[in-house]
Amino acid sequence: MSVINRRDCLRMALGLGGALAMPASGQTVQWGERALNGFGTSLWLRVGHEDERRVELGLDTAVQTIRHVERQMSLFDVRSALCQLNREGVLRHADRDLLFVLRLSRRIAAHSAGAFDFTIQPLWNVWAAAQREGRLPDATEVRDARSLVGWQRVAIGEKDIALNHPGMAISLNGIAQGYAADLVRARLQAQGIEHALLDTGEWAPMGHGPQGAPWALALEGVPSQLLTLVSDGRAMATSSDAHSAFSADRRHHHILDPRTGYSPTSWASVTVAAPSCALADGLTKVIFMQSASSAVVIARQWGVDVLLIDKAGRWQASSGMPLRSAPTAA
Repeated sequence: MSVINRRDCLRMALGLGGALAMPASGQTVQWGERALNGFGTSLWLRVGHEDERRVELGLDTAVQTIRHVERQMSLFDVRSALCQLNREGVLRHADRDLLFVLRLSRRIAAHSAGAFDFTIQPLWNVWAAAQREGRLPDATEVRDARSLVGWQRVAIGEKDIALNHPGMAISLNGIAQGYAADLVRARLQAQGIEHALLDTGEWAPMGHGPQGAPWALALEGVPSQLLTLVSDGRAMATSSDAHSAFSADRRHHHILDPRTGYSPTSWASVTVAAPSCALADGLTKVIFMQSASSAVVIARQWGVDVLLIDKAGRWQASSGMPLRSAPTAA
C-alpha cells in the first residue's frame, strides 16, 4: 500500500495544473504560490483571487507576517525577541503577538496540568546535546533539566515578560507556527481574499482549491486513502515522531513530556482540527501525552476533533474529524 507524505500531499492538494474555479462573479480565480523557509522548516503558501495583483499582494503579506512572527518567537533566529528573553531573563515592551501567544500557552498549560509547558527548552537542550555526542542523556541530566521547567514561574505582565528562575528558557516551537497561520489568514481575509492554503508547518485552509473542491490533506502512517482529511473550515495541526528523533527506533523524539522529561510512547502521530491553528498546534502536544480514551475526552472538552495513529499504524478518530472515508468513531 502506498503512503503519501504530508508534504507531497500538500503539493497534490494545491491542485497544480488543475482547472481554475469560476466564482459567483463569473471571473476566473487566479492562483499564486510561494515556497519559503521558516521556523527551521519548509513552508508553502497558495492564494487565489480574481485580481492577480491582489494575489501577489496577499502572498507578500503572508511572507511579511510569517517573518514578523519569526522575529518575535523563533529559536532559529538568535536576534528574535524570544531568544533575547531566554538570554537576559526579561523582555520589556514585548510585542503584542508574543504576549498573546504566551498567554494562550499559559492557558493550555494550566488546563492540561502541565502536559503542555512552554518552558520545556532546557529539556530539549539536554536531549539535543546528548544526541550530538552520540548518546542519550542519563537520568541525572534529565532530572536537572526538569527542575528548570515550570510555566508557573514565568511572569507575563501587560507589556513585560520575566523568567523567575535562573536557567529557564521558553520554546514556542509547539505553537508559534500555528499562530503564524492564524495571523496570515486574518490578514488575507482583511484584504478580501477568500481562497488560500497556508502551510506554515501546520495547515490553515481558506475557501476552496483551484478546481473548486475543498482542500484535502493526506497524512503518512497508515494507508493514505483512509487518511484524507477534507477541509471543513477549521485549521489542522499535526505532531509526529517521524521527522525529529533522538533514537533510531523513535522511542525518544522531539515531543517530550514536561512532567517526565521523556517522550510519550503511545502515539506516532496526533492531528487536531480546531477553529484556531495555534490552539490545534498546542493541543497536539497535550493529546500526545494521553491514552486513547483520555485523548478523545480532552478533545471533546476543548471543542476540537482528533486523529490518532499509534506506533503500529493503527488509527482512530473522534466522530467530527473531517475524513474522506468515514472511520469508526472513537
